[in-house]
Amino acid sequence: MFDVIIAGGGPTGMMLAGELRLHDVRVLVLERDAEPTRVVRALGMHARTMEVLEQRGLLDRFEALGKRYPLGGFFAGITQPAPELDTTHPYVLSIPQTTTDRLLAEHAAEAGAEIRRGSELVGLAQDDDGVTVELADGTALRSRYVVGCDGGRSTVRRLLGVDFPGEPTRVDTLLGEVELTEPVESLMAIVAEVRRTQIRFGAMPLGDGVYRVVAPADGVAADRTVPPTLDDLKRQLRATCGTDFGVHSPRWLSRFGDATRLAERYRTGRVLLAGDAAHIHPPMGGQGLNLGVQDAVNLGWKLAAEVRGWAPAGLLDTYHAERHPVAADVLDNTRAQMQLVSLEPDAQAVRRLIAELMRFDEVNRYLLERIIAVAVRYDLGEGHELLGRRLRDVPLKGGRLYDLLHAGRGLLLDRTGALTAAGWADRVDHVVDASEELDVPAVLVRPDGHVAWVGDDQRELEGALSRWFGVPVG
Repeated sequence: MFDVIIAGGGPTGMMLAGELRLHDVRVLVLERDAEPTRVVRALGMHARTMEVLEQRGLLDRFEALGKRYPLGGFFAGITQPAPELDTTHPYVLSIPQTTTDRLLAEHAAEAGAEIRRGSELVGLAQDDDGVTVELADGTALRSRYVVGCDGGRSTVRRLLGVDFPGEPTRVDTLLGEVELTEPVESLMAIVAEVRRTQIRFGAMPLGDGVYRVVAPADGVAADRTVPPTLDDLKRQLRATCGTDFGVHSPRWLSRFGDATRLAERYRTGRVLLAGDAAHIHPPMGGQGLNLGVQDAVNLGWKLAAEVRGWAPAGLLDTYHAERHPVAADVLDNTRAQMQLVSLEPDAQAVRRLIAELMRFDEVNRYLLERIIAVAVRYDLGEGHELLGRRLRDVPLKGGRLYDLLHAGRGLLLDRTGALTAAGWADRVDHVVDASEELDVPAVLVRPDGHVAWVGDDQRELEGALSRWFGVPVG
């Protein structure tokens, strides 16, 4: 019997598997596809995702295979230089999702998760003690919990009967990796001219004569599981740019829509949803993969606490309470961005106004920090302005803050030396250190990097420790 079965081996599922293994949870990842996909859906990694990877000591792997680019232009394609941001990663890391998938799968396997490819979940039934999962080949498996990380067409969500309200796709976009005969200088000149008004078009070199091409589709596909053809892409390139650039020899072709939906609940008993299984939205701002990975980091330690038996009452329910509003905000900002890239005159007028407002650093910062998710603040009650927020990676006398979070445990960072977390030593590290950038007596940091308490009162600290880390030992 497993502790947790994860349906879906994409970035959300693999990140979650790694988080659970930090706490010795027995994890099985079921991935329907026998081989990793070649389709590159996402290309960018934002600051908060880089931060959580750094909190686990993983970021160097991704930085080694990615390229840094400025953040300007990530809100509806409106180009403004990024202002100073509250992060040590004020850039986007360009890295293909296929590479991200591979690195997270390697991490999960190294951590001890079992991964079965070519295994499709088709049924589940839960009772008071666990969940029975049925696979397409007739195999039945037993687990204490199941997490559906199986994408926008989630089987787990459908089997649970969880409503997925929102708007269906109204605008389709084609994309693919192709070769072309058009000289690169001519291509880039056309791209620059067309993108002045048509933000849904783009082309960029990937190396070895291959280009990633994106173009508006002609209507919405009746069957969204069928990929477009090369002729479809050529036709839409000619309609958008007046030329098809001589595209040929596609590595792959795909399409994406602007459907926007949010699961009504993230938990049904012993079964939970994360990533695209819980929310889908247009890819404006490049937030989808990032949102899913951040779901996994919020959920992982809480689910592990339930499995290990030290979770305080209601801890697992805070996953929905905290992450559902974050996804709702992302859905709203992508809806707004889709309006701003419309070619309708009214939408273009609003776009020009927003572009003017973004010349003010305060407006530009506000919008960008929502895209890169460093502005997220969980509702943990009244108190210090840091409460509920994540901490940036600040320097300490003994190193850096994120170096202390690699094990996925809680952290009491204490400048006073007068506090103690002795009853929670099996779950919380106590470090007496100081940072000139962190001007508070002490902070209690959750495993996901968010602040659970600020102060210098031992009794208040013990209340926060009990709330988030359960009953003390000894």
